[in-house]
Amino acid sequence: MLTLPCFTTPPHQAPPPTRPVRSGPVPAPEVSRTRTTTATRARMAGSRPPRAAASGETSSFLPLINIGTPKPRRRSTALALSGLLLLVLIGLPDAAVAANMAEVCVKAAVGHPDTLGDCPFSQRVLLTLEEKKVPYQMKLIDVSNKPDWFLKINPEGKVPVYNGGDGKWIADSDVITQVIEEKYPTPSLVTPPEYASVGSKIFSTFVTFLKSKDASDGSEKALVDELQALEEHLKAHGPYINGANISAVDLSLAPKLYHLQVALEHFKGWKVPETLTSVHAYTEALFSRESFVKTKATKENLIAGWAPKVNP
Repeated sequence: MLTLPCFTTPPHQAPPPTRPVRSGPVPAPEVSRTRTTTATRARMAGSRPPRAAASGETSSFLPLINIGTPKPRRRSTALALSGLLLLVLIGLPDAAVAANMAEVCVKAAVGHPDTLGDCPFSQRVLLTLEEKKVPYQMKLIDVSNKPDWFLKINPEGKVPVYNGGDGKWIADSDVITQVIEEKYPTPSLVTPPEYASVGSKIFSTFVTFLKSKDASDGSEKALVDELQALEEHLKAHGPYINGANISAVDLSLAPKLYHLQVALEHFKGWKVPETLTSVHAYTEALFSRESFVKTKATKENLIAGWAPKVNP
């Protein structure tokens, strides 16, 4: 028999649910991390909980208070904050992101200030950084309209100039590459002293022949003689100047030989003699290196750079 409460209930009205009466202090609600009621599971599934079959029927569990249950949103919030931080870092000014990163100012292409230009000495520095996998920022300088900030750090206005991340700007590719070698000794690009001057006269004889208007002045023969000397060295010690491994002297010669090939073929229709097979193999090996492909000027920009010098 159903026991009624100690007060009367109007006809046709269901009795209100009874609440257990506890004496003493009210205990804190029990926190459950593993058990869920039918109603809780229903809410998680996105449906309404089942209604009691009859008035006064109660659940077998007291309502749960999930104040201690980890909220699923916390992980999403953490991920969102991480993504926001990444976006902030990406959006920071270059000076903040590239703190302590090496910087190198190089020549921009003639008529194209946003494109890498044709300076072989600038490329030599870039090649050294690339071969050593040193992170750097490249700043293109329009040498026909040098910006004030560039003249402030380099009053002579010459390129390349290099800053190793300490704020000190250094000029002259010979000095720059030596500084890079000392700071980043691995992989070594040191050339033995006895090989350091191999091919050192090729560039100057090339420029003389390129500008020459007199076919009988001996400038062509002087260039061929220098290339022949390189041929003999490579036959004895190749494939690079110092044998199997590339070194600083190769990185100095590579841009100059590239200028020689492109400019002489364009302006004079002249090519390196086919008999110099070791020289041809050498240039092919240099020009196919990833570092060279990444840092070379286009043939069009190289020709544009030489045009005013060949035909002033």
